[in-house]
Amino acid sequence: MRIKIKSDKFEFKAILDETETAKAIYESLPFKAKGFRWGGEIYFSIPIQLDYEDPKEIVNKGDLGLWPEGNAFCIFFGKTPASLENEIRPASAVNVFGKIEESLDNLNQIKDGETIIVERD
Repeated sequence: MRIKIKSDKFEFKAILDETETAKAIYESLPFKAKGFRWGGEIYFSIPIQLDYEDPKEIVNKGDLGLWPEGNAFCIFFGKTPASLENEIRPASAVNVFGKIEESLDNLNQIKDGETIIVERD
């Protein structure tokens, strides 16, 4: 399963894992929401509620995560305020469900409050 994540100026392609979280998100697309920044993370609310599925406290650059506590879709591309040393640490555990396949360079240019659209590719 592949998706596109679009901002006002940029588009990123991602591949989803074979998990229940990924399937539920894919089936619920498209989403349109205001994205918010938290260090090297962009997150936004999505209209589905899911439980934890193999939650991770530390993620990798380019990972897509679902934060069940806040019904939030998260894109990780760098250190967050919770990170220690060089790790990428979400505010609390997330379900990692996919990964951006290409360069992450432009993610840092997405502004707080910018509209994000996620759709099937």
